[in-house]
Amino acid sequence: MSTGPGADSAPAPTSTHESKTGGTFSSLKIRNYRLFATGAVISNTGTWMSRITQDWLVLSLTGSAAAVGITTALQFLPMLLFGLYGGVIADRLPKRQILLVSQAMLGLCGIALAVLTLTGVVEVWHVYLIAFLLGMVTVVDNPARQSFVSEMVGPAQLRNAVSLNSANFQSARLIGPAVAGVLITTVGSGWAFLLNGLSFLAPLIGLLMMRTSELHASVRVPRAKGQLREGLRYVRGRPELIWPIVLVGFVGTFGFNFPIWLTAFADGVFDGGAGMYSFFNILMAAGSLAGALLSARRRSTRLRMLVAAGTAFGLLEIAASLSPYVWLFSLLLVPIGMLGLTTNITANTSVQMAADPEMRGRVMSLYMMVFAGGTPVGAPIVGWISDTYGARVGFASGGVISVIAALAVGFALARVGGLRLKVDLRQGRPHVRFVPRERLATAA
Repeated sequence: MSTGPGADSAPAPTSTHESKTGGTFSSLKIRNYRLFATGAVISNTGTWMSRITQDWLVLSLTGSAAAVGITTALQFLPMLLFGLYGGVIADRLPKRQILLVSQAMLGLCGIALAVLTLTGVVEVWHVYLIAFLLGMVTVVDNPARQSFVSEMVGPAQLRNAVSLNSANFQSARLIGPAVAGVLITTVGSGWAFLLNGLSFLAPLIGLLMMRTSELHASVRVPRAKGQLREGLRYVRGRPELIWPIVLVGFVGTFGFNFPIWLTAFADGVFDGGAGMYSFFNILMAAGSLAGALLSARRRSTRLRMLVAAGTAFGLLEIAASLSPYVWLFSLLLVPIGMLGLTTNITANTSVQMAADPEMRGRVMSLYMMVFAGGTPVGAPIVGWISDTYGARVGFASGGVISVIAALAVGFALARVGGLRLKVDLRQGRPHVRFVPRERLATAA
């Protein structure tokens, strides 16, 4: 791990201790993390049920893909506006206490939407408002949850735990859409929202059952002026932090608008319904879960993997947008999910491993602000493109931007790291690759 703001190295090589703590599920040997993961998979399942139900409810109320985009944008707008302040709070206050409050508030938002829907009075502005409130809570919840992982597992297991968190989220994504599809078509959307609200009892119980004596000591940052600017200066001066954040910013803003595209393809392109939309999400979740588990097995994080995964992700989105058959479109969703998660996890772990502990909350808030906070910008644009020019053009535009961003960041990293492009036409060798000269050689 880097030792100061001016360090220009890549994330530190895997330590001897870390290399001995292998295994795909090694983090689950830690009791506190097991409690955290168990609660998370339950609440994540409820969250995915709510997301699918929310998107379909908005589409049924308005008939507009752009309205789905507005809902998504409102949920992530607070992260764009206030995300950095959430990181400052996460660095100042005990993260476990933050999570106890934030998880309870997320559950209350779910129950409020359930009551509105079950009583038959729900209107689209209600969904917009609750989406915005969820986003406000997430401003603090996200950086606290991301940085709390290191307190539960320590530096040796951090990379594995981050990957398992994503695997956890994607496992829930396999179950949530399927349950949501059944509930929407049988008993109605309100019950899906209610189950989501109640699901947050699980992480609350897990947090209360943790043994605080077994948590790794965290660096508490005292209240002081200029902490927000300090965090920005810290990231700006370190290429191993700024460039992964730039890439996930473009990919998150324009390449991850799946609620818009999948509803449009299910409803308009392939003339399906809520069941097809849920099926699309399940396929993407299967690919994402595979990507998360593969990431958990890797012992190191390399920035060239980030660039390659981002490029392939965009290319597959373009291919899927051109697919004339529903079966081919469905098949392509699996590797799209896998490469999208690989891009996200690689960026997330490289940033966390490179950040100093006392700066991690602010660094991760910037990461999440850029990744998720770009959605208020990208979602309405992509929704408008999909409504005006068709879902295929909207999907393809997200893929094109992702490819351009990945290639641009790849060349920027090569330039900063003193790498050069080498072409080798001999049999059995990589034909095109970057060859390190000096800085960032270990990361490329």
